[in-house]
Amino acid sequence: MNVLLDTCTVIWSASEPDCLSEPARNVLRARDTAVYVSPISCAELCCLQDRKRIAIQGHWKTWFNRCLDDNQWRVLDITLAVLMEAYSLPETFHRDPADRILVGTARLHDLRVVTADRRILDYPHVKTLW
Repeated sequence: MNVLLDTCTVIWSASEPDCLSEPARNVLRARDTAVYVSPISCAELCCLQDRKRIAIQGHWKTWFNRCLDDNQWRVLDITLAVLMEAYSLPETFHRDPADRILVGTARLHDLRVVTADRRILDYPHVKTLW
């Protein structure tokens, strides 16, 4: 399975794995799962730490890079095609740019979004897992 982690899933995977659902934990542990992360999650992580909404050990950049390295997660760039997909989603989707980029990335690359975010889970035009 090929999956894209949303920002909360990135954070919980690294620091609070018990917050993940059992299916999410299982797919992340599976040898045949390719795990991808969007750079938008790095930006969100930076903002969350800056605003003291999360506590992570050390600088956000070091923490994020260690997560990528330790878990062998791959980063998918935010390209023009991703942005075009993110802002031409079918039907109604909320306005949060980060969620739009995640959904656009997942749709463009045929990935399943691993998320607890109800707004993404309820959107019928993207594959999800929780």
